[in-house]
Amino acid sequence: MSLLNLISVSTEIHRLVRKLLPFIFPPVTMLKLFGTKTILLLSFCMAYSGLELTFYSGVYGTCIGATTQFGAAAKGLIGLSGMLVGIGEIVGGGLFGLLCKNNRFRRTSVVFLGMVVHFIAFYLIFLNIPDDAPVVVETGTRSKSYLTPSVPVALLCSFLLGLGDSCFNTQLYSILGCLYAEESAPVFAIFKFIQSICAAVAFLYSNYLLLSWQLLVMVIFGFTGTLCFFLVEKMNDLLLGLPEY
Repeated sequence: MSLLNLISVSTEIHRLVRKLLPFIFPPVTMLKLFGTKTILLLSFCMAYSGLELTFYSGVYGTCIGATTQFGAAAKGLIGLSGMLVGIGEIVGGGLFGLLCKNNRFRRTSVVFLGMVVHFIAFYLIFLNIPDDAPVVVETGTRSKSYLTPSVPVALLCSFLLGLGDSCFNTQLYSILGCLYAEESAPVFAIFKFIQSICAAVAFLYSNYLLLSWQLLVMVIFGFTGTLCFFLVEKMNDLLLGLPEY
């Protein structure tokens, strides 16, 4: 009887150590996870979330404020743009939280929708905002946009940026929470690390690259990140034997 108790205690200690290991040695666990195929694929989507975080939180509002065609109201539109980004985040978070309770509305569908919404916003921004807007903050824009700058279109793009961001962030949290339920602390630390590094890099080049080049960088990372997210979901479905929709 004492031997059985000893085995039971040993098993419980082993389980406890496995649960505490990520917190005792977080750097080691993070490096181990970072080398896995799943995290390497999802890192492109994490990187994109950092790039577009910088764009909608710092760059786009600055571009609106630097657009001389908006006149004296340009600086006031920066705050309104930020509010509409927040509204887009709230609408997207609430809407997709409800839709994803339906098993037929997959994470991949939400991420694909987020990519489409962002690409529409990028295209409208490309047409509506002068190309030199990010680099002439103090003097105002000198070049002309492809279309006459429109305040409603600029604010619509703010809403779309927030809506698309909520698509990516909610589904990244969802897939990481599902795949790494027992290692949530280190895996979310990796997510925030990659996101923050890419956001910092985007802030560094935002004052030097023209708007069209910044949009191109985000299109490339957005498409690559979405494709990698699809691959991870495909791998997970094959592992669990789930039907595809």
